[in-house]
Amino acid sequence: MGDIISKKTRYELAEYLSGFVLREIEQECEAVNMSPDLAYDPQCSGQRRTLARRYLHALDYTKDADARRFLALCENLLCAAPPDSAFRREFPVWLRRDGFVFEDGRIASVAKVTSLANVRAIAVEFDAGHMQEQISRMNAAVESDPALAIGSAKELIETCCKTILAERGKPSKGSEDVLELVKATRAELKLLPDDVPNAAKGAETIKRILSNLATVAQGLAELRGLYGTGHGRDGKARGVKARHARLAVTSAVALVVFLFETHKDLAP
Repeated sequence: MGDIISKKTRYELAEYLSGFVLREIEQECEAVNMSPDLAYDPQCSGQRRTLARRYLHALDYTKDADARRFLALCENLLCAAPPDSAFRREFPVWLRRDGFVFEDGRIASVAKVTSLANVRAIAVEFDAGHMQEQISRMNAAVESDPALAIGSAKELIETCCKTILAERGKPSKGSEDVLELVKATRAELKLLPDDVPNAAKGAETIKRILSNLATVAQGLAELRGLYGTGHGRDGKARGVKARHARLAVTSAVALVVFLFETHKDLAP
């Protein structure tokens, strides 16, 4: 497996850290649970430059956990830097080349932010404040707390359905589970398989896709029950990885965007 963080990005951060005094370098690195590799000789001049490189050299950039420590350090430094500083302007460019983006005080993968951007735009359009909170929670949790991201993905679908039904004068009772909400929303938007005429071109394919909409919601509900937040689990239960959380979030996003776009297209 290749490096998650490129050598160029690590070099640029090391150079920035070298501008701090020794104690500040220690404090910033230790704040994200980094320890220096004291046996490493970077062959560079200056105690500060040497110390910064020893901290960064101690990480294995092929491992998610160490890459997250590096990104946490970057996040802290970017938040603390003046908005008009060269570091705030230039360093995010190197992060972006590695597939990460600094947005709203957090660093996230480009793919993750892109997938949630569509839902964020929809939430703003429909003034769904609670949905925006869920999006922010998922965005921050995919890497750091996959179980929370999975639970939030299921809640996002619930909020989506309740918002659409309320917009169409069919508010939910508040006691429905996610499958009932999706079914009611599909019926209201005429997205049930029976709503597709047999004479329509590709009718069978369309019906199959529409049937799978319910499968997405059911799968997320089951996954949330097994690994997500909101349910007590066996103390020995093993958590899921960030890739599982991304699958849950991406599936929820696809369903939510489709439902909202259909609701928008059918607006009088």
